[in-house]
Amino acid sequence: MMELGLVGLGKMGGNMRERIRRAGHTVIGYDRNADLADVHSLKELVDSLKGPRVVWVMVPAGAATQSTIDELGELLSPGDVVVDGGNSRWTDDEKHAEELRAKGIGFVDCGVSGGVWGLENGYALMYGGDAEDVAKAQPIFDALKPAGDLGAVHAGKVGAGHFAKMVHNGIEYAMMQAFAEGWELLEAVDSVTDVREVFRNWQEGTVIRSWLLDLAVRALDDDEHLDQLRGFAQDSGEGRWTVEAAIDNAVPLPAITASLFARFASRQDDSPQMKMIAALRNQFGGHAVENKK
Repeated sequence: MMELGLVGLGKMGGNMRERIRRAGHTVIGYDRNADLADVHSLKELVDSLKGPRVVWVMVPAGAATQSTIDELGELLSPGDVVVDGGNSRWTDDEKHAEELRAKGIGFVDCGVSGGVWGLENGYALMYGGDAEDVAKAQPIFDALKPAGDLGAVHAGKVGAGHFAKMVHNGIEYAMMQAFAEGWELLEAVDSVTDVREVFRNWQEGTVIRSWLLDLAVRALDDDEHLDQLRGFAQDSGEGRWTVEAAIDNAVPLPAITASLFARFASRQDDSPQMKMIAALRNQFGGHAVENKK
């Protein structure tokens, strides 16, 4: 059993803390929301851990992650490890690893997938970094992953975990778009009188059966024609990064790129397809939806 410091106890971080504790590990959590936190500051969190310390950062990508890692760099000691489990861009990982390496502190980037279902089902993990640093965090990876042999992978060097998660999300964009387009076409014709049951029937024996399809059926059970939703879907940023990486590496991604642009189109008019995208994002990730006024 080991100790973990966890920074960021929001929708994902809070559930991760609970799953890790259920596995028998000690988790000391810090969040700017004092109602969620076990300690009152990053310093108190670091001081509460025995070395070598492992601190998992689960805060929004960009400035919030940078400031947290900067502060941890001043508080931690050589031999400690920082894990960034947020949705940082892989190029930021390389920068963070270099900054911490100068202080003798290890860095591991970890892409995390599982959304609001992760507490019970486990989280799919993709991590990058030196084997020595990964080993220090391995008990936590084992606690978070789903049961069985799969669900966690050391994807490669620093940045590989977030790059793999980024590509995963790009694929997810395209899969959701395909379900959404098929749903809109079925709804558009007079001859198909029960679109929801067509989707439900696809859950068995078809090559497109998947967890996303199950979630689509769940969403249609809640709101058969998605009448309560506005056809508007945000993008988290990772779809854009995937397309940019494809351009940088001259790799054609027509389906993923089209799905990203379809989300942009949703911001111009009320899009039937985007009702399904919004419903799916809410089902698997708890992402906010915009209801009709």
